[in-house]
Amino acid sequence: MSLHRADLADFAYFIAIAKHRSFRLAALEIGVTTSALSHAIRALESRRGVRLLNRTTRSVTLTAAGEELHAQIAGPLDAIGQAAENLDRYRDAPTGRVRLSVLEDAVSLLIDPVMPVFVERYPDIEVDISVSNRLIDVIGSGFDAGIRYGGTVPEDMIAQKLSSDIPWMAVASPAYLERFGKPETPQDLKDHRCIRIRLGNDQVYHWEFERGDEAVAIATPGPLTVDASHAAVGLCLQGVGITYGNEPILRPHIESGALQVVLEGWSSMGSGFHAYYSGRRQVPTGLRLLIDLIRELRPAGL
Repeated sequence: MSLHRADLADFAYFIAIAKHRSFRLAALEIGVTTSALSHAIRALESRRGVRLLNRTTRSVTLTAAGEELHAQIAGPLDAIGQAAENLDRYRDAPTGRVRLSVLEDAVSLLIDPVMPVFVERYPDIEVDISVSNRLIDVIGSGFDAGIRYGGTVPEDMIAQKLSSDIPWMAVASPAYLERFGKPETPQDLKDHRCIRIRLGNDQVYHWEFERGDEAVAIATPGPLTVDASHAAVGLCLQGVGITYGNEPILRPHIESGALQVVLEGWSSMGSGFHAYYSGRRQVPTGLRLLIDLIRELRPAGL
């Protein structure tokens, strides 16, 4: 049977489904609806007279024929995709689509300052941003890349640094400090109301402090635990308790006097923001250009 003109497009759909083992995630990556993807695969199976996928309500697996097809076409289709991406270098206006999973703090510190320039410079590139502090399988969830703090980037990913390292510190509102007093040492936090931080892996963070050669990590007590910095800062501004955050996010409130640094001289330096992506697939043009622009403009230093 000769190659049908619709086969190449449907083969690309099939490869995406095989990668994600999910019609929904494959559809997100490709930019079509789940029903359109399902229809295309059924049409491919009908034309070829062979079943490629086993579908249940909970999972998608490859049949023996599907496994053989995947092994034979995955490499060539990847090369074709890379060639198509390379052609963008010769365009006056690059095109494409990039899906990003971005840490909340990185939105205001990296994305917001850069995007006005990016959309003006590359108006034909579509950027789809999902804001989440959860530690998810970014590639398996259908994203082209993630932006996270360096210490949380998976080891099997290619990472590019997007900012300087970031200091972290504890702060409180003047009203809270007037009522409860100011802690003098990190250990004093155990006698205060603290707004605790839940990390993307569901662990409650132990606040880290350094001063000279001293380093401590404090399991802070408190009536509230949040998993987003804007929530922690908002509660802190209302005098609910002491919170812990990165200096660039806290700086406007410190400069206005709405928040005060507690434990002067005690802080912690954390790894800056990194973009990360799989080295086993071509880097979309939009992702490469966005990373280059962030590194060019350096909104959070570098």
